[in-house]
Amino acid sequence: MFAMRPRRSLWRGGTALLTSTLVATLLVVAGLQQQAGPPTPIQSPDTTAASGSTYLCTGYTGCRNAGYSDAGYGAVNNRMYWRMYSGHNCTNYVAYRMIRAGMSTERPWDGTGMAYNWGHARSDITNNRPSVGAVAWWDRYDNGIGSSGHVAYVERVVSADEIVISEDSWSGDFHWRTITRDSGRWPTGFIHFVDKAVQNTAAPAISGTPQVGVELTVSRGSWSPNRELNFGWQWYADGTPVAGATARTFTPTAEEKGKAVTVEVTARRPGFTPATITTAPTALVARGEFTVVAPPTITGDPTVDEVLTATPATWSPASEDTLYRWKADGVLIEGATGRTLTLTRALLGKTIVVGTHARAPGYRNSPVRSAPIGPVVVGEIVASTPSTLIGRLRVGQVLTAQPGAVEPSDATVTYQWLRNGTPVTGATTETYSLTASDLGATMAVRVTRSRRNYADLVETVTATRAVTVKPTVTLTAVGRSRRAVVRVQVTAPDITVTGDATVKVGAQLATATLVDGRARVVVTGVEPGERRVRAWYAGNGSVLRARAESTVHVLP
Repeated sequence: MFAMRPRRSLWRGGTALLTSTLVATLLVVAGLQQQAGPPTPIQSPDTTAASGSTYLCTGYTGCRNAGYSDAGYGAVNNRMYWRMYSGHNCTNYVAYRMIRAGMSTERPWDGTGMAYNWGHARSDITNNRPSVGAVAWWDRYDNGIGSSGHVAYVERVVSADEIVISEDSWSGDFHWRTITRDSGRWPTGFIHFVDKAVQNTAAPAISGTPQVGVELTVSRGSWSPNRELNFGWQWYADGTPVAGATARTFTPTAEEKGKAVTVEVTARRPGFTPATITTAPTALVARGEFTVVAPPTITGDPTVDEVLTATPATWSPASEDTLYRWKADGVLIEGATGRTLTLTRALLGKTIVVGTHARAPGYRNSPVRSAPIGPVVVGEIVASTPSTLIGRLRVGQVLTAQPGAVEPSDATVTYQWLRNGTPVTGATTETYSLTASDLGATMAVRVTRSRRNYADLVETVTATRAVTVKPTVTLTAVGRSRRAVVRVQVTAPDITVTGDATVKVGAQLATATLVDGRARVVVTGVEPGERRVRAWYAGNGSVLRARAESTVHVLP
């Protein structure tokens, strides 16, 4: 029923065959008259031909009214195309569509034009892929088709499993209908004479630097037709599809390093067979380059025994791993490859920098250095209260050094006593006994705080005045006639006192010079009787004043 049949067959059956044809035609007309509402979609009245598929319209006029075209065939179906019989004939209709699409008016093969033969005669262009403008072909007895086979024109490809065709049928009518693969009416194959397809007129191209981490973009290229196009993209690396890389842009990763990149661009338009073209390959993808957003920094006190810490650099893209290299005065510090560095005494006086290297698969190692810190110094002992000196600054007295509070508190303390700024031999304890050697001298104590890898804290505490001595004055007096003989002795520890001694008896005064600390003073003109005797030493620099008293009986 769907195949081309020779016109002589129409008459071979005589009146009976003609009568059956008329009856079938009347049934079709009756079916159309009974159809309520619009003709889209309707079930074909010819259930033998269309079981398992859905009719969208019937008849040239009915289909045009429903918005489905017959491509003008209804007005010219009285003509023969490719030597097929005219009128309602599947082969004549499809031949008309092929000629209208640009093919020759001569049949493109030798042999019979029966529908079942089309796919065999042109097996070179027949396959199982539906496309707009292709010929849907049924071999004889395939999927419910009779002995003549059938051909139709593919109007739309809904999916790989659903198509829309237009067709005309011997002893039938013109239709549009949908067919699904599981309907039991799917074509035997598709003949690709002159499919209606999108054509590429200028190839797309990739722009951008082929480098890990750098975005690449593919152009659309030029196509015919150039309107109502939708595009699909698939990126490849050395010919292998990159999973998920289906956008117009693509950023190569470490997986693509050393490979050439291409893009498969597919252009689609409704009602057209899509076209796919592959771009020219890029150069091999090079290693990526890190960009330094912020260099590393060093925190901590550049002091011996302290710990310096490197704050990592910030990179774009982010580094998966960071190497550290510490240097002192430009020389690598052996073994210093971590984020922290403990400062040893060997680094004293040196300037410290840290270099970091960003690492990630597919990227070049990228070094960057911090600003220098230092030079490295020893620690500082800090006094919170000053040291002091207590005691009387007199010969024979004991001076004591009292150290103030410091931080760190475990610093050790040593002493050195000074006389007029000169260290006193052996005087290295916290106390010091003043001797005659210190008389008149300015005493001081040097208090030194020490701690490993710290600078010494040295305090010198100096007395506010010189060392003195308090002498002792003794006297003896003998009375004579109107005079008194007074013997005076001035003594001090470990020294011989010099100077003058003054004696007063009653109201009379007399002065004598000390010799070896002694003097004999004769006071004359003294009134007879018991008289008070006073002797004093006026002092001599560091030897302080002193006095003594007694009485004497002066004779008349």
